[in-house]
Amino acid sequence: MYDERMKYNRWVKAWIVTGLVMVLMQIVLGGITRLTESGLSITKWEPIGGIIPPLSDSDWNAKFELYKNTPQYREVFEGISMSDFKFIFFWEFIHRLWARFMGFVFLVPFIIFLYKKWIDPPLIKKLLWVILLSILAAVFGWIMVKSGLLDRPWVNAYKLSIHFLIAISVYTALYYCYAYVSGWFDNPKYKLQRRSILILLGLVFVQLFLGGIISGMKAAVIFPTWPLIGNEFFPHILFSSESWKVENFINYDQNVFMPSLVHFLHRMTAYIIFVYVIWFILKVYNKGNYPLKRDLSLLFFMLISQIFIGIIMLINSKGEVPVSLGVLHQLVAVLFLTSILTLLFKSRYQQKI
Repeated sequence: MYDERMKYNRWVKAWIVTGLVMVLMQIVLGGITRLTESGLSITKWEPIGGIIPPLSDSDWNAKFELYKNTPQYREVFEGISMSDFKFIFFWEFIHRLWARFMGFVFLVPFIIFLYKKWIDPPLIKKLLWVILLSILAAVFGWIMVKSGLLDRPWVNAYKLSIHFLIAISVYTALYYCYAYVSGWFDNPKYKLQRRSILILLGLVFVQLFLGGIISGMKAAVIFPTWPLIGNEFFPHILFSSESWKVENFINYDQNVFMPSLVHFLHRMTAYIIFVYVIWFILKVYNKGNYPLKRDLSLLFFMLISQIFIGIIMLINSKGEVPVSLGVLHQLVAVLFLTSILTLLFKSRYQQKI
């Protein structure tokens, strides 16, 4: 029989931490794949056969010929050499291979731990959410890739952002499992106002979605300026009624309305989050109730780091987004989210202050 308040084996905790690191690495690989425009280099979804890379010149030529039939090759990379193709193929291949490797690392210990009864029904239910979200991320990842193999030379920005949010949801669900096995939910000393943290979490998820759209639209390259968007703080095109039509939202790559809009929304949301975090920290400290002082400090540090990196990346995105800065900006965004989740999960079952 399972113990209702079982203490989890250290191997279970290590397994979940390993999963978190691997998901974080996958998000980083996704960022590199996007910024190097490698995501469309593999034109087929082969869940099993895709684990083997091309091994001969004929295999490479076959892959290259398939890629030559894509809009991206014709409009962006026409005439690239085989070595250039191998470079972009490498990042997409690693991105997909790492996803398969994560599945192996997750499922094999899962079966072993079930057999040994090291995990109980409450944790199993939580882990099943991780599995379902992971499957959804894989399926939607292919839907996203397929959107760039038809008419446009890149994936649909909205679908890319949804895929990113699903990946973030996998990370969030797995971090929830880590908090559960670590006993955070049962610690009576943790008392923070959960409603305030949930509002912050909602704002950050909106910001992550907007950031994904900006990445998909390459909007940073269009307006590599700060604090102004081009030469304006409030883009005048947003105040034109003619701009607010469905066609501009769909064909976002054929007008400056959508890049202007997502830039404005992304920056305004960042300012709101900055003010909100300062208000929240001061509120907690003024009440003299700060058992999570280190976690609050980490929250503030990650916020400042993310804003600073975002600005540096933006003003250096003249012509193209620097891969290192773009990936770092995405990585720190997840770490900032982690600091919020830490506060939320550590105050999971507490009363409001």
